[in-house]
Amino acid sequence: MAPYVVDELLASAEALLPDAIALRRKIHQYPEQGLQLPRTQAAVLEALRPLDLEVTTGTSLTSVTADLRGAAGAGKTILLRGDMDALPMPEDTGLEFASEVAGSMHACGHDAHTAMLAGAARLLADRRNTFAGNVRFMFQPGEEGYFGARVMLEEGVLDDPNVDAVFALHITPNAPTGVIGTKPGPIMAAANVLRITVTGMGGHASSPYLANDPMPVAAEIITALQVMVTRRINTFDPVVISITKVRGGTTNNVIPETVTLEGTLRSVSEKSRMQALAGIERIVTNIAAAHEMIADFTNAPGYPVVVNNAEFATFTLDVAHKLFGDRGAFEMPAPVMGAEDFSYLLNERPGAFAYLGVCPAGESPSKAHGCHSNRMTIDETAMRNGIAMYAAIALDYLAN
Repeated sequence: MAPYVVDELLASAEALLPDAIALRRKIHQYPEQGLQLPRTQAAVLEALRPLDLEVTTGTSLTSVTADLRGAAGAGKTILLRGDMDALPMPEDTGLEFASEVAGSMHACGHDAHTAMLAGAARLLADRRNTFAGNVRFMFQPGEEGYFGARVMLEEGVLDDPNVDAVFALHITPNAPTGVIGTKPGPIMAAANVLRITVTGMGGHASSPYLANDPMPVAAEIITALQVMVTRRINTFDPVVISITKVRGGTTNNVIPETVTLEGTLRSVSEKSRMQALAGIERIVTNIAAAHEMIADFTNAPGYPVVVNNAEFATFTLDVAHKLFGDRGAFEMPAPVMGAEDFSYLLNERPGAFAYLGVCPAGESPSKAHGCHSNRMTIDETAMRNGIAMYAAIALDYLAN
C-alpha cells in the first residue's frame, strides 16, 4: 500500500506554502552568518513549537535538531537537512523584504531551505499515525565555509537513534521552477582555498627597470593557470581554478614589492585535485623564478566531494517523477562545481543531495541571477514542491 496519495500530499504542501513564504521572508530580511544564528534559530523553534517534536539545540553552534517518531511502530530513521546561514555580501534585489543587515544576504537560498524543511515537518507531523520509524529534521548553521555539518556530526546528529539515510535539497534559479535534478555519484565538487604571494622589488613606476615588478608576473600566473586547466587536466575529470582576489600596490606611481592572489580550486576526484595542486605549485614557482622573483603558494582544503549514493539518487528521481510527472525531474549530466558540507553526512550514511529549480517567472534559467549573486531572487511558489519532496522522500523511504 502506498504511504500517501500524491494529489493529497501536494494539496497539503500547497496549503502550507503561505506560512513557508512568510518564514522564508522573515529569515531573509534578517540574515545571519556563520555558526551563531540566534535570530534564525528562534524563528525555527517558533515554527516547530506546535508540532510535538523532540527538539534539541546545538552546544557550539545554534543548530536545531527535531525528531518526529512515527506512531505506527519502530523502524528506520531518515535525516532531512536544511541549512540556515547567509553570505557576507550586499543585497541589490530591491525586494520589499530585502536584507536589513548591511553586508549580509541570503543569496544561496538557505532561507528557502529552512522554510521548506519547517513546512515538511508540519506536513509529516500531521501524518505521524501513517508511518513507522523516525524523521530527523536537521537545521544547520555554518554551511558557507564554517563546516557546520561537520560540527553537528561531532555533536551526534547521526546518533540516538542511529540515522540510516540522509537527504537534502538546494534551490537553484538556473533550473526551471519546481523541477528536481540530481544524479548518482559526484554531484558537487571538493574545494581548496588558494593563496599565492609573488615577491619582487618595489620602486618608482616611471623606472620599472630599477625595480622588479610583481604585478605583470602575477597576471602571467593567472593566465598560465587557466591554460594548465584546459591543457593538462582530463576534461572528463574536471577541475576549476578561479583567482577571485588580487591585492597589490598603494598608489598610481609606486611599484609594489608584493602582489597577493587568492582563489579557489574545485575538483570532483582526488586524482584531479592532486594533479591540479602540483600544477599550480609548478607554475607559480617557475614563472616567478623566470622573472628573478620568488613566489609562495599555500592551499587550505575545504569541503570534500559531495557523492550521492547511486541507489538513493535513483530512488530520489523515482519519488520526484511520481510527485511531479515525467518532466518534473531529470538526471543531471554532470556535477556542479560548487562545494557543500552535506558531503560530510554523505560520507557517513547513504543518501542524496538534489536541486530544486526556482527560476523567477518571466526569466530564462540560463540568464537568471544565480546563487551568490547580489541580485538573486526565486520563484517562491516552487517551495511547494520542496515541501512535498522532503515529505515524500521520508514517507517512501520509511515505507520501504
